[in-house]
Amino acid sequence: MSEPVRGHLAMLCFSMLVAGSFPLGALVANVVSPVAFTAVRFLLAGAIIGGAAAATTGLPASAARAPWRYLVVGGLLAGYFILMFEGLKTAAPVSAAAVFTLTPILSAGFGWLLLRQVTTRRIALALAIGAAGALWVIFRADWRAALRFEVGRGEALYFLGCVLHAIYTPAVRRLSRGENPVVFTFGMTLAGSVVTTVYGWGAIRATDWAALPGIVWVALVYTAVFASAVTFVLVQYATLRLPSAKVMAYTYLVPSWVILWQVVMGRPAPPALILAGVGLTALALALLLKDEEAG
Repeated sequence: MSEPVRGHLAMLCFSMLVAGSFPLGALVANVVSPVAFTAVRFLLAGAIIGGAAAATTGLPASAARAPWRYLVVGGLLAGYFILMFEGLKTAAPVSAAAVFTLTPILSAGFGWLLLRQVTTRRIALALAIGAAGALWVIFRADWRAALRFEVGRGEALYFLGCVLHAIYTPAVRRLSRGENPVVFTFGMTLAGSVVTTVYGWGAIRATDWAALPGIVWVALVYTAVFASAVTFVLVQYATLRLPSAKVMAYTYLVPSWVILWQVVMGRPAPPALILAGVGLTALALALLLKDEEAG
């Protein structure tokens, strides 16, 4: 199995796992402080990843070179997660997932700025189709709302978070110095936990953790283990094998996964007109995953 194929498989798993955080996040966004939730999420994920690194590759002293690198990427992800849960206070899970699919076109731009990765015409076309599908969902299949640019507050907040996520993808490749993906992810997660703990100390202290409903702990464990620890490693693994735009292309699968998650959780599927936008994002993914040598 070639290295690019391994990268694609990693991102397929990423898209499925990260999608689960949208319906779960919507259930808890108005129950617990997003900053406090994200801080504990990073602490749990850091403990898991640190334990995995110590048990497998170890934590070499060389990985501590230029620790500011971890603060940069950890801070970017911390900001993304905080804004995601702030946005989910009012944004529907499918709409938020559609906002997330704007990340590839943003990532392509930052990939050029940071790495000088050139986007071909076919990839640019795919990104444009995916963005159109995402906007169709965000505006709830209402072209009048699109013309008036009526964006909900939740979607706008989450878009700012997605900008941070788009910078994170090429930043990992730019700042990595050959560390094992698990080791680099541990450094990033540790730095993210420091940033969120310092920033959200007041919210952490003000939260009555013992009184929180069980769904918060379910969401916390899922997001810490699967949507954080596992996906951090998957993205780090894939970014070393694929261009930034192709890595984040798998976000186009997230709305479809979110719909499946919601159906499994007993929620109704979105209207057919909104599903048309989801279909466009799937078409964009197909174009992006054509043969690597194709123009």
